[in-house]
Formats: sequence, C-alpha cells, structure tokens
Amino acid sequence: MGKLTQLLTHPVELKAALKLKFIRKPLFSLDDTKASPELQRCYELLGTTSRSFAAVIMELHPELRNAIMLFYLVLRALDTVEDDMTIDPEVKVPLLREFDSKLDLQDWSFDGNAPTEKDRCVLVEFPCILKELHKLKPEYQKVIKSITHQMGNGMASYILDENFNLNGVSTIKDYDLYCHYVAGLVGDGLTQLIVLANFGTKDLYAESAQTYESMGLFLQKTNIIRDYAEDLEDGRSFWPKEVWSLYADKLVDFSKQEHTQSGVHCINHLVLNALSHVEDVLLFLSSVHEQSSFQFCAIPQVMAIATLALVFNNPAVLHENVKIRKGTTCYLILKSRTLRGCVEIFQYYMRDIKKRLPVEDPNYLKINIRIGGIEQYIEEMYQEQLPAGVPPRKTVIYEKVKERSVYDAKIVPKMMDEEYQFNMTLTMVLTVAAAIIFYVK
Repeated sequence: MGKLTQLLTHPVELKAALKLKFIRKPLFSLDDTKASPELQRCYELLGTTSRSFAAVIMELHPELRNAIMLFYLVLRALDTVEDDMTIDPEVKVPLLREFDSKLDLQDWSFDGNAPTEKDRCVLVEFPCILKELHKLKPEYQKVIKSITHQMGNGMASYILDENFNLNGVSTIKDYDLYCHYVAGLVGDGLTQLIVLANFGTKDLYAESAQTYESMGLFLQKTNIIRDYAEDLEDGRSFWPKEVWSLYADKLVDFSKQEHTQSGVHCINHLVLNALSHVEDVLLFLSSVHEQSSFQFCAIPQVMAIATLALVFNNPAVLHENVKIRKGTTCYLILKSRTLRGCVEIFQYYMRDIKKRLPVEDPNYLKINIRIGGIEQYIEEMYQEQLPAGVPPRKTVIYEKVKERSVYDAKIVPKMMDEEYQFNMTLTMVLTVAAAIIFYVK
C-alpha cells in the first residue's frame, strides 16, 4: 500500500500530515544554523546521515540546537568507525578508545572507511565538526567528550569480546549493558545538556540515573525487537539468549514457519521487558520544561511505544522490518507536544497491547500486571478520579506533573489555533470545490 493510499484510508492521519506540512510552524528561527560555512556544512551532514534526527534537532531552542547537532555528529562518526567491518580491529579498537582525544584537536579526519560506508563523509569532513565544537560553551564540550569516551571504550570492549561476537547477547544483564553503551549514554549526555541549559528540573540528572537511562533503553530495546529479521540477515544477534532460549534451541529457528508461535511468544516476552522502562520515561518527560527540548525528548518515546505495540504479538517481525505508518508519525508528533498528550498516547497503546494479548501466551499474567502497574502510575500522575473531599497525594510524580502542566497550558492555545486554521482552510477549499462543481453543471 502506497503512502498516499495509507493517508486516504486513515483520515485522522491525513489531517495530521496536512497540519504538520502546511500549518504548524517551528518554535524558533533557523538563522543561527547559517552562521559560518562550517556550521552550514555540519547541518548538511546532519541531513545526509539522518533526516528524522535532523528534523527534530532543527526544531530545538538555539541555546542547545548546535550543541545537540554536534553531539549527534560526533557519535555518528564514532558509530561509523564501529560499524565498518572492513576496518582492521588493530586500527579500530585503539581509534574507538582514543576517539574522545580527537575532539581536542584543531584538525583531524579519518578516511579509512570502506567507500561503500554511507556515513563516511562525517569522518572525512570531521574538521568542520571540530571547528564548530570548539565554539560551544566549555561545559557542553565537556559533556560531549565524556560521553564519547565512555561510548568509544564500551564499543571497543564489545569488539574484543569473543563470546559476544560468536553468540551475541547472553543474559538480560548483558542486554541492559549493551543498550546502555549504544543508547543509555546518549540519554545521559542529553540530560546533562538540558540541565546545564536550565531547561529542566534541577533534580533531572542528579536524582536517579535510572530515569534518564530508561529513556535510551526503551528506544533501543524497541528497535532491537523490531530489527530481528534484519539483524539475522546481517549475521548479528541482540535478542538476549536468556530470553529466546526459553522458546527455541537456536535464535534463527524463529524465522522458520514451524517455530512462528514460539517466536511470537519470545517477542511478547521482550516487549514485557521493554515495558519496565515506561514509568521512568513518563517521569523524565514530566521534568523537562522548555518546550522544544520537551518535544525533542517526547517524539522518539511516543514513536517507540507505537512501534512496541506494532511488534507485539506480530509474526511479521520474524520475517521483515515492520514500521508504523508515516501518517501515524505525523499524528504522534502533533499530539506529543504536551505531557497530557504523551500520556494519552501511552494509554492508547497500552490498551491496544492488552486487547491483543492472547490468553495462551506464557507471560499473559505478567504482561497484564505490568500494564496494570503503568495504568496505576498514570492515575497517580493526575489523580483526577478521587472521591469528593479526598485531597490528592502529593507524590513526586504528581508534583512534577502539576509543574509541567503550567508549560502545557502555554502550548494548548497554539494547538487550538492550528486546528482553527485547518478547519477554516478546509472549509474554504470545500466551498470553492462545491462552487466549481455547481457552475460546471
């Protein structure tokens, strides 16, 4: 089914796509992205390596836009070294371990990637990145360098881990550690930048590492579940053996027709594991106050819960890379601009998972309990169903939501204005179309 057909058969998504394309306006001007030829080239590299990340980064407050863009490019460069299997480990491992030291240099580049490596341009043109990186506030540079050091050393350790290279991820603990290095550390760095910019609560970074760690792990685990077929084709394995061995002798067995049911049970087990991060995700989002930073954090998370619901109990995951519709993406982007909107998205997909959970699933009870726990947490966030005369319990999440709701209230009028503009435009278009039809007759 083509994208246009998908939109036409889902009117709500078609409306969202039109509003996103023609009515919604960015929160900030993009003038600061053209300050120098090097900065312009950095944004071009951003667009080349990831259109989706480019779109959300371009929406950020100018205070953090360049910092997060450069943070992304540095980590993309690091990842491009790690991903390229043509680079000799004797070259790759030291480069990964010392990559953070390259950030202190004025001029450094690397052209050792294979010509077919699609993101090699980031490393070849690294001097542009370095020049703009050194213009950032020292505290921002420090965060980027620290995360680069930790991630580079983590990647190097996995390359040298023979058991991982032969058998993939073994235990759930290993699974969490792997996700920490490839995604949790990104959440760590972004949280530090948000706090340094005074765009979130003071305790956002200091209170609990688990909160911002879960932001990365929830995204990464969702991607790992979805990418089973693709990773299998590439000879990689990220599903933890501790889980999949409960359902098959070999991970590849799930791709065979006779093992479809056990494969689906394994998918659902991994979804159960990913759902353990939802409360932390909602707590984190309630702690981000600056609107563009909130949207930057919220959009990937609502995409993740939508994807998680799509892969749940879905045998197609065992044979292809399933993705949510483009129209759904547009709808989620618009709705996730408030914390209330994000919560409603999570509630919708939680109910969708629960509705499609088969009684015969080995984790039927555990999944129901997990979803029940999330629903109870959401009730605690707002406490709107209390009996008359019963005051709300002033829990941490309740107080954070109360504070975040002040910022939500500022964006709601803008969303209502967009709805008004859309309805007026639609009315005019339909009126003109009706007039043309009338006179033609």
